[in-house]
Amino acid sequence: MRITGVMVYYYEVCKRKLWYFCHDICMEQTSELVDIGKTIDESTYQRNEKHINIDNIINIDFIQSQKTLHEVKKTRKIEKAGILQVKYYLYYLKQRGVENMIGKIDYPLLKSNLCVELTKDDEKLMESILKEIEKIAATPIPPELKNKRICRQCAYHDLCYI
Repeated sequence: MRITGVMVYYYEVCKRKLWYFCHDICMEQTSELVDIGKTIDESTYQRNEKHINIDNIINIDFIQSQKTLHEVKKTRKIEKAGILQVKYYLYYLKQRGVENMIGKIDYPLLKSNLCVELTKDDEKLMESILKEIEKIAATPIPPELKNKRICRQCAYHDLCYI
């Protein structure tokens, strides 16, 4: 199974959303919040070569000075998921022989960033997460709905709550 950075992000945010995404049920195209994120992406860091796609699996927002990969996020609301996504990118690259990279999550609206590094413990955690993602994707029905605060703003809200 080809596991993308978005899948790792969704794994942390919502297992149900992950299941929908793995089964090609995508709702983001109708989300205003996703549109805002795209606008931020298009209007920031314009001097950098952006959207570096590797093996059609990971899509890095941009790489700076050959050793720092950047992921751009709108807010810190789901920061843990963004950190996992960046750690997955670092893990993926390390598995392919790219060593000594670090990650940064950039928050242009907040004018701040967060450094992310991959530890040995993170690598073990990532292997566990990847196995869990495969299990979730292989189930015939989505995981049980967990009503969270974040659900109200989710692009999949109507699908989950009908």
